Amino acid sequence: MNETPTPGATLATSAPPPSLISTTLLVYGLFGVAAVAGLVSSGFPLIAPLMGIVGIVALIIAYVKRTDASGTWLASHLRWLIRTFWFSFLWGIVGSLLFVTIIGIPFAIGIWIATTIWVLYRLVRGYMLFKDSHVIPGM
Repeated sequence: MNETPTPGATLATSAPPPSLISTTLLVYGLFGVAAVAGLVSSGFPLIAPLMGIVGIVALIIAYVKRTDASGTWLASHLRWLIRTFWFSFLWGIVGSLLFVTIIGIPFAIGIWIATTIWVLYRLVRGYMLFKDSHVIPGM
């Protein structure tokens, strides 16, 4: 019998321990603080919205807890946050490379603004699914 999951169904096989739920919430919170700090720092983050020390600490925690979360609905959230960090980093590098040229400065600023909005969107969307204990679709 080949069963296909219905939309909204979770693919997780086991319930996560409460400590892992708290740790994932901590990672969301740290990434949120890092994103807001990048936004408040006059809109000119070092590299990307999540690249401050708080964002790097959140990334390390997400990587460390990723194996503990496998088989639970939290695995998709940690994968979502890790990917958010790395894509933010990638677009931050692209913006930095454009920034070194006079002509590229407006494009760099546009990329950084778009990346910051995208990061905030992903954090809010992920958290909304997290608070309802749902798997992130497509993860």
